Amino acid sequence: EVQLVESGGDMVQPGGSLRLSCAAFGFSFSNYDMAWVRQAPGKGPEWVSDIRTANGHTAYADSVKDRFTISRDNARNTLYLQMNSLQPDDTALYYCARDIVPGWGTKAYDYWGQGTQVTVSS
Repeated sequence: EVQLVESGGDMVQPGGSLRLSCAAFGFSFSNYDMAWVRQAPGKGPEWVSDIRTANGHTAYADSVKDRFTISRDNARNTLYLQMNSLQPDDTALYYCARDIVPGWGTKAYDYWGQGTQVTVSS
């Protein structure tokens, strides 16, 4: 059974940092491109970042570029999101997601975790 389990969310002050983790189970993690998607209260989902498995290429939404860093450890079947210089607009439920086709980078996702809450507030 495919499972994605996020952790690391917390409440932090503006300017603070957090590192999110997503542990993957039940599939060949190294074969799949992976992504982080967030949803703020009252808003739709927002794609944040993704990482390709073939070449490690990363991409970011403009709203998080130069502040967030996505990475993966295929040996540990884990995806990460390092978030620096956090702002109140970053407050959201953060999900990791698996791309629907191994290695194609479709940016369509078939499995999602349960989410981890990030709250940025003074």
